[in-house]
Amino acid sequence: MSNNVPFEIQEEIIKHLPVKSLIRCRSVSKSWKSLIGSSKFITLYRSQQQHLLVYNYLSVDHPNCVSIIDDNTFPQQRVPLTLPLFVKMLKRFKKVGSSHDLLCLYSDGKLVIWNPLITKAVAVVVPNVVDDKMFQTVLGFGVCRETSDPKIVKIRYIDKFADMESVSSIPWQVEIFMLSTGVWRSPNSSNLPRKSIIFGSGDGVCVDGVYYWLATDRSTVDAQIRAYNMIISFDMTSEEFREVNLPDSFVYRGPMWDLSIYNLRESLVLVERSAVGTDNLIYDVWMMEDGVPKLFTKLYTIHAPYARIIGVHEIRKSGELVMEVMEDDWKAKSLVVYEPNLKRISNLGISRGPNDVGQIYVHSYMETLLLLDQPSLTIFDNGKRYVEKFEWRAKSRWLLSHTSKE
Repeated sequence: MSNNVPFEIQEEIIKHLPVKSLIRCRSVSKSWKSLIGSSKFITLYRSQQQHLLVYNYLSVDHPNCVSIIDDNTFPQQRVPLTLPLFVKMLKRFKKVGSSHDLLCLYSDGKLVIWNPLITKAVAVVVPNVVDDKMFQTVLGFGVCRETSDPKIVKIRYIDKFADMESVSSIPWQVEIFMLSTGVWRSPNSSNLPRKSIIFGSGDGVCVDGVYYWLATDRSTVDAQIRAYNMIISFDMTSEEFREVNLPDSFVYRGPMWDLSIYNLRESLVLVERSAVGTDNLIYDVWMMEDGVPKLFTKLYTIHAPYARIIGVHEIRKSGELVMEVMEDDWKAKSLVVYEPNLKRISNLGISRGPNDVGQIYVHSYMETLLLLDQPSLTIFDNGKRYVEKFEWRAKSRWLLSHTSKE
């Protein structure tokens, strides 16, 4: 760019470029590299380009990851992604959530925060994780709206329907991790939800800096094991919990594993599954209006008796559901998109065999520069930040050892 163009104008042009172009622009000049790598630029950079990440995890040796641009060309523009080492090392992971275009994955006591487009990931060791017949641990991930600081919330609670008197005497144990400090601490707010609440087994979701979990109030369980379905939220900025009541039709409609939640254009979406017959599933898609609890509007219903739907993976920014279906010959499972206006299912051309033990993960994310200023192979453990050393060994596959710390 010409030196005759004032740097302020250059900066305005640069901040509208996509992430891949910004990474290349760091090699143009020292001033551009300094600008793009500055904490202020990284924090304030926003892109309107949404992607759909598809991670076809066949095994630790054969992961296949592709990013599909989610615009009017969908699904033609596909970009294969290079996985950072920390992501490759995750065997069977659980998606904690995505926020400010970062993905958070969990496996075996370790969280990985990942920026797919810049191939950067940091790891966080989660302390005191206990999952057994008595205790359960749930996690949430989001970015503070005011500081753009990634946060993790960890909740440890008693998971028992019986003996409510003793259960209610033991409070939740809540800890917060902030990437900027690298330490776990107590939340700023002490307003914990009622001790009789337990969480669902499905994924939670972060919407506009607030994390949501499906939950049940076990104090309402009756003889038929029907309980009060609800949503628990945690604000990543104020660090306050809140109980979100569902519409009456969902409260005792069925078990909470028939419900799932998603983020659609920073609004909370609820997907309800019901069955007609043995293999005929119906999905109703609802959106919460303006963040008002109990006020949900139905967007559309999916009733496709001609398709063997296995489950819903994600929701596009257009509102279309990304689902997995069994092919007619029962020899493959494929990713499809349901178009509600046309009542049509379109195949994405991504499939796996019926005997594959792996899993397909689908995540929506926007472009961001967050984590660009983090050193590669950074891991936070017990209040310290380490930069790991990587070695390859045939038997142990990867060997990481602490080489430096702060």
